[in-house]
Amino acid sequence: MKLNRSLSAIAALALLAGIASAAPDYEREKRLADEVVPAVVVGDAVTLETGAGRKFLGLLTPAAKARAALILAHGAGVHPDFGVTGELRAGLADRGYTTLSIQMPVLAANANAEEYVALFPEAGERLQAAIDYLRAKGMNRIALVSHSMGARMANDFITRHPNARLMAWLPLGISTGRFESLAGVRFPVFDIYAEHDFDAVLKGVPGRAKVLRGHRGSKQVMVYGTDHYFGNKEKQVAVLIDQLLTPLVK
Repeated sequence: MKLNRSLSAIAALALLAGIASAAPDYEREKRLADEVVPAVVVGDAVTLETGAGRKFLGLLTPAAKARAALILAHGAGVHPDFGVTGELRAGLADRGYTTLSIQMPVLAANANAEEYVALFPEAGERLQAAIDYLRAKGMNRIALVSHSMGARMANDFITRHPNARLMAWLPLGISTGRFESLAGVRFPVFDIYAEHDFDAVLKGVPGRAKVLRGHRGSKQVMVYGTDHYFGNKEKQVAVLIDQLLTPLVK
């Protein structure tokens, strides 16, 4: 029994050590940028910089007579023009929102989800840099739209910085299925998930709803007929986001 407990403790320590030692794969990030930037048709590639001096890619898509600006954060191991994030950055610009889709830090392709926790501090620095970038351009009404692992990264940032200068946070399919602390957060949270989302996301629906009931102005919405990646429903999601934000930008 003691041996089993010792082995369990060693395994737990090894896991924690692995998570703590995980570091951003900047070479992979560069390869992603080299792939994405030449293919950009809508919007422009821009370079942002964190307070620590780390430069990273952003895709800025200005809207004519923009009502607000949106920062988009993608899921694990991909890029700012991937999947639903890429569709939203263009689709929401068509609906009057300047969008800034940013490259979140990535790990090697074989990394597991929990290893990404070690990247949350740098992810937060990038989100803050995106806020600062937009505000420097005179955009003061800013919302954060984040998908999957990007939603976890955004949640960690908001938990650490509840006074972040945002007007709303819209997590899409937050991959753990739960919210970390929203204490002190004054802007609304709009929890969006898919009918056929990951099990963790669906199992967490009641818990997230309970959190949002105590959070003024917040809502929870399910998108029917799609899965975690919102395939074939991207336009519907863009319309939904517009509907949720319109009362805040009138």
